[in-house]
Amino acid sequence: MTARVARVTAHAKVNLILRVLAREASGFHTLETLFARLALGDLVTVRITDADRSVNCDVAVPGAPEHNLAYRAAQAFADSTGWPGGFAIEIEKRIPIGGGLGGGSADAGAVLRALSALSPEPVREAQLLEIAATLGSDVPYLTTAAPLALAWSRGERMLALPPLPEREVALILPAFTVSTAAAYSWLAASRAGGNAPPAGDVRAEERTGAHPASRRSSPASPQLLSLADLATWRSVASLATNDFEPVVSARHPDIATSLSSLRAAGATITLMSGSGSTVFGVFVAHPDALPIPAGARVLHTRTLTSVSPVEIG
Repeated sequence: MTARVARVTAHAKVNLILRVLAREASGFHTLETLFARLALGDLVTVRITDADRSVNCDVAVPGAPEHNLAYRAAQAFADSTGWPGGFAIEIEKRIPIGGGLGGGSADAGAVLRALSALSPEPVREAQLLEIAATLGSDVPYLTTAAPLALAWSRGERMLALPPLPEREVALILPAFTVSTAAAYSWLAASRAGGNAPPAGDVRAEERTGAHPASRRSSPASPQLLSLADLATWRSVASLATNDFEPVVSARHPDIATSLSSLRAAGATITLMSGSGSTVFGVFVAHPDALPIPAGARVLHTRTLTSVSPVEIG
């Protein structure tokens, strides 16, 4: 009898490198990023049903259930494979919402992994990644079991890398979130030498997922990376960067303050993750208490050398 329940930890991610490159005619940007998985993760349970389709989360998530990325992932899987007829998804939320840690994308990736494991017919990895790529630039990586990967294009082209040794990670979570669309518009304005529109000024193309940016936005300078450049924490630290960080910090000074606190505490890498607002520090040993801006909070986690498997039954 085919198993009908699967559970999986949807691990958060940080971007150890994040470069925003050229804007395509579609309105999306190509990216270059080094993803790393964190132990912090949501707990996702997927049950196969005869017809009903649902998603439930233990914390309030904005938007209608059918707009939830985990629900959309299951819907896309069913549309692509013809199975299952119904599903019930339960999410125990541990990853902060809207902080650049890939929580929604991680849930979507976990659902795809769970359905693939439950499917009565094998699903090729290439097919699973094709589904994931329709859902967002972080979802393909978070559908894989790679602890560390270099990704480019819209995140669907990846090179899995040998995991780096585990390190302690301190996450500082400001009291505010950052709109991804706003972060792209600020970056575009910075590169074009103009003034960015205010946060929240989201045009129609942003609401459909195409991030507006000046067509004069400059891609990163030419660079040749070797595997050795990504093989140690020391070498990765020399490359660590996030193109969004300067423009977001300029509008939210608490981000720069938090990064300074992490550096003062001995972090070997300090960055904003994704388009923010979470900032993180990588430490050899657990850091002492960190001074943080008012309203912010700290979470402690670690990087991973392996990703939790799907549990059936």
